[in-house]
Amino acid sequence: MNAKTILTTLFVLCATPLGAQGFAGLGQAAEAYALPDPETRFTFPEDHGAHPEFRIEWWYVTANLTGEDGATYGVQWTLFRNALRPGGAPGDQVWMGHAGLATPQGHLFAERFARGGTGQAGVAPAPFAAWIDEWNMTGPDLNTITLTAQGASFRYDLDLAADRPFVPQGADGYSVKSAEGQASHYYSQPFYQVTGTLTFPDREVRVSGQGWLDREWSSQPLAGDQTGWDWISLHLESGEKLMGFQLRDTKGGTYTTGTWITANGTPEPLGTDALRLDEVATTEIGNRSLPTTWDVTLPAKGLEARITVTYPDSWMGTRIPYWEGPVAVTGSHKGVGYLEMSGY
Repeated sequence: MNAKTILTTLFVLCATPLGAQGFAGLGQAAEAYALPDPETRFTFPEDHGAHPEFRIEWWYVTANLTGEDGATYGVQWTLFRNALRPGGAPGDQVWMGHAGLATPQGHLFAERFARGGTGQAGVAPAPFAAWIDEWNMTGPDLNTITLTAQGASFRYDLDLAADRPFVPQGADGYSVKSAEGQASHYYSQPFYQVTGTLTFPDREVRVSGQGWLDREWSSQPLAGDQTGWDWISLHLESGEKLMGFQLRDTKGGTYTTGTWITANGTPEPLGTDALRLDEVATTEIGNRSLPTTWDVTLPAKGLEARITVTYPDSWMGTRIPYWEGPVAVTGSHKGVGYLEMSGY
């Protein structure tokens, strides 16, 4: 086995996303790892950095972009950290990077792996820097960053800036994921304005749009019977934002919750019976049938919206595969957003 294969195997076995899609470690018991505490409050910039005492963590950016050519594009940049064993030693960390680019011509993606303690990947909280190989997310702080990544047939160079505070998800950043009480520490920056360039073998495209950062860490964020999730982040034309997710279990049930975010950045956590995500239509993607049209209902806000994926082929065919791509929002509220689906 070469080094990349070894790292991939370790990551799949020891932590990552669930079930048929490979992220099964998220439901494993978490003996000797740190566990989220509902009394914990975020401290910045320290919490922008790594938390190696927890088993799994990620820095996750998506962006809904419009090109100067009039086309819609979607960007994903993700750095995952996984601890191979408790204790937090740098050499016991495995890092994985995913870059995705949704385009009218097809979905492009790339992947990187690194072992901790070598300098090949890592995160520094201030000035902020997250990197794996030649991919970088850097800035004076996490509200003002430059984002770069590349694959065999694409590259993106983006500037992101936000003028509103980070948003804690759940109860002051303690995000419960199941009726049994599994949870994570979770915050977002949903107010990035984005500009930059997409580079293809035959052209460059200037783009602009909106971005969303998710930061999350835990050691057992899912229950053992949960098999996958559907997660949305929506930028509404009113300036409001909606984060929502449902976690599916082996009995066909779901655990659904989220956060309504006002235009000034105030979070309003949602109860487990407040938000509905209902499948409307599916698309065959490879040998899988995935929901590509959803009805999203939030009666407390008068929201009766339909989200439709922009490019159904937005499949991340990485070693741990999943679907991730941009969506359009219509109905009572209009806007754009991102959808992630795992476990199909």
